[in-house]
Amino acid sequence: MLHRAPAALFDHYLGISRLLAGQLDFRSAIRSVAAEVAHIIPHDHLDVCVLLEGGSYHTAYETGIETAWGEIAGAPVVNSPIRSLLRGEVDFLLTDDAMTDPRFHFEGAFKRPIVEQSLRSRLHVPMKVQGTIIAALSCSSQTAGVYTMEDIERARIIADLLTPYFFALQAAEQAQRSAIVEAEARAREEGLRQGALKLTEALEQERQRIGMDLHDQTLADLTRLARRIDRLSRNGEVAPEALEPVSRSLQHCMQDLRQIIEQAKPSVLQLFGLSQAIEHHLDRSTRDSGSAIEWGLVDETHGALERLEPTVSVALFRIAQEAINNAVRHAAPLTVTVRLEADDERLSIEISDDGSGLAKARGRIGGGIDNMKTRARLISARFATGPGHNNRGTVVRVVLPLHPHDPANEPN
Repeated sequence: MLHRAPAALFDHYLGISRLLAGQLDFRSAIRSVAAEVAHIIPHDHLDVCVLLEGGSYHTAYETGIETAWGEIAGAPVVNSPIRSLLRGEVDFLLTDDAMTDPRFHFEGAFKRPIVEQSLRSRLHVPMKVQGTIIAALSCSSQTAGVYTMEDIERARIIADLLTPYFFALQAAEQAQRSAIVEAEARAREEGLRQGALKLTEALEQERQRIGMDLHDQTLADLTRLARRIDRLSRNGEVAPEALEPVSRSLQHCMQDLRQIIEQAKPSVLQLFGLSQAIEHHLDRSTRDSGSAIEWGLVDETHGALERLEPTVSVALFRIAQEAINNAVRHAAPLTVTVRLEADDERLSIEISDDGSGLAKARGRIGGGIDNMKTRARLISARFATGPGHNNRGTVVRVVLPLHPHDPANEPN
């Protein structure tokens, strides 16, 4: 034990506090105070054994004699020679000769550094935050019988000085790890989203190409076939009553094909913009439904739609298209209304109807809702659907954030 007047020790305690300032990691912190600690408690080896998150593993930051303890990033507490202290079973550990002390030589104990470096005299005290052990301070000497209970008390003072700083470093390290994990997860998610968005864009282009091919070739062939059947009927080569069912089926086929082409290649969207495309589809869908459905569209976006990226416009149009189709085909509404709104932070599209509601039609339109959700997620938009006013009908709403760097948020 090193005998010094209390005033001299006090100076060294202050020195420890002063030297900790500005240290940004565990290893540099313990090494920065080693000399001051040696003035208070002589040692050949000094370490702080820090419990890792969860408390089942620990790692040691050491100075003086370097051992295998400092080389392991996460060793099991169950194998630590000081496991009883780390578990809170004892308040301190003090030995004159750790090489023969059975407390350090239980089955499975990682005691090799004690033997290899002849670390005989050892003292260990816990480092606690609000009663919870976060680490342990250890001093070791190659000379036997060095430490006494007075050194234990001094070690506790040193531990009290080190604990707040090590706790702050531990919290900062955990926060940094969490931030890295979160950033990596976000990067992966964004990478997947961007990849899916590019795939969607490529599929949309392919869809439009197929639509043009169907228009230029298949529809043209069907049109020529319809004209030939009409000529055969007029010339009397085949009885008109025999050709009438074929002609009627062919006309239905051509009508269906025209709708497929129109959906595959939204020319109104490309030529006139999102609002006009939604209005055109709303008008055509209600008119072709065979029911007296009133419709309305309110555009309060103040030009924000015109500044959206083409891929985003297509995704929003497809969502609105699907929502309108669901309402017209499955809900038997009297009215369907689309409302477009935008401010500095977000753009929203709301499709509402006063029909039979979502619950009765869910089995028929579940896949369509999933498609709308997927399209919204790919453009980082929020999607929601639920009952309308007074639980009548259905409301579908998609909200697209307009970020500061988004072109849709720039002035004209």
